Amino acid sequence: MFTAVFYLPRERHNMTKRIAQLTGMQKFTLIWFGQMLSQFGTATTRFSLMIWAYQQTGQATPLALLGFFSYILFILVSPVAGVLVDRLDRRLVMILGDFGAALMTLFLLILYMGGGLQIWHLYVAEALTGAFEAFQMPAYSASISTLVPKKQYARVSGMRSFAEAAAQVIAPALAARLLSAFGLNVVMMIDLISFSLAVLPLLFISLPRVAQNVTENAPRKHILSDLATGFRYIKERQGLLGMMLIYFGINLTASLTYFAILAPMVLARTGGDEIALGNVQAALGVGGIIGGVLMSVWGGPKRRVHGIYLIGAFSFLAGDFLMAVGRTPEVWMFAILFATIFVPIIVGSKQTIWQSKVPPELQGRVFAARGAVEMLAMPIGYLAAGPLADKLLEPAMQSGGALAGIFGGLLGTGPGAGMAFMFLCTSIAGTVICLSGYLFPKVRNIEKDLPDHTLDGLPTAT
Repeated sequence: MFTAVFYLPRERHNMTKRIAQLTGMQKFTLIWFGQMLSQFGTATTRFSLMIWAYQQTGQATPLALLGFFSYILFILVSPVAGVLVDRLDRRLVMILGDFGAALMTLFLLILYMGGGLQIWHLYVAEALTGAFEAFQMPAYSASISTLVPKKQYARVSGMRSFAEAAAQVIAPALAARLLSAFGLNVVMMIDLISFSLAVLPLLFISLPRVAQNVTENAPRKHILSDLATGFRYIKERQGLLGMMLIYFGINLTASLTYFAILAPMVLARTGGDEIALGNVQAALGVGGIIGGVLMSVWGGPKRRVHGIYLIGAFSFLAGDFLMAVGRTPEVWMFAILFATIFVPIIVGSKQTIWQSKVPPELQGRVFAARGAVEMLAMPIGYLAAGPLADKLLEPAMQSGGALAGIFGGLLGTGPGAGMAFMFLCTSIAGTVICLSGYLFPKVRNIEKDLPDHTLDGLPTAT
């Protein structure tokens, strides 16, 4: 009995000691692997709940509102979260963020098993999960700068993109099989297990603490006065400000189609075929995996701005256009595969610039401020996409509708054709927004004009 009491603490101490001897990149890999498992579980649950919600209503708006509510608290909480991320142990912040998201899944599971789950419960859970992610995401991103050297930033971003994409590949197929064999409750139980696996590496790994500079540490700022630090840092650097605003436009364009109405468009044009939707969603993930591996191995273009603006424009122009004119799952799979191969390069190029230019002691606040602005586009897009599709463009693209005579030959008519028209519009808008980055010298030349921070990795924490 006494042996059992003292065994676990001793083993935990030995494990912590062994992990402390790992390199920063090795520590990050352990954290990344745990977070990837959690992403698998979360993506499976979200796909299953999306199918459940569509079965209840048969409309695009409820699905778009799921996305809207997932971002609204994220945006409101992010500035406060950024301050706390820079003041607190980032490892602890990540643990609490994962734990909070797990509580939301447990909340939905209890309601479902009791027969009381309703659409509005999903909205509440998505909103609160977004609040927890507002803490977890900047803590995760800022911890990278304390663990790995600058030369590895792009490859680390590629690993993160790979994890997200792998979840998108596995989740639809896994969810479809689990739903048919066991039901929604088993899907959510697996998600809860994945959360515990994400937290496990964080219990043993210590992250380096970033020393605050003198002006911010003496005297210590009140948390309310510290909220503006991230926004002020970006505002004073026009290149970063321009990048942030352009990425706001990219997110707005993408949220109108890929995030908000991709699923209802596929379901509408295939007569509610869940397998077809799962295949299209899986193709999205396969493209991300290929791009993530490419970014991890290659590291992206030498001039990162080309990875954002030039490659981004090409992704919108080709991918969205093919999604618009496609009439079959095979065409959509090819289109989305082609478009998403480039996403990890776009994201990795952007993230590398920000991590290189922003000092680690400010990254929590700056990344949270940037995230709040960039992600503000998402709820706007989600909120507009559903009514735009259901009330305006779907009727306009029915046989005899206002737009059917002009675009019917290209896009077809009937259910889903109005949402296809939205893809045609975002193909043009996304291309223009991306290429606009070359119009502004401060944005175009940010890598040369704005100096990097001087810290290249931190000593390993004990």
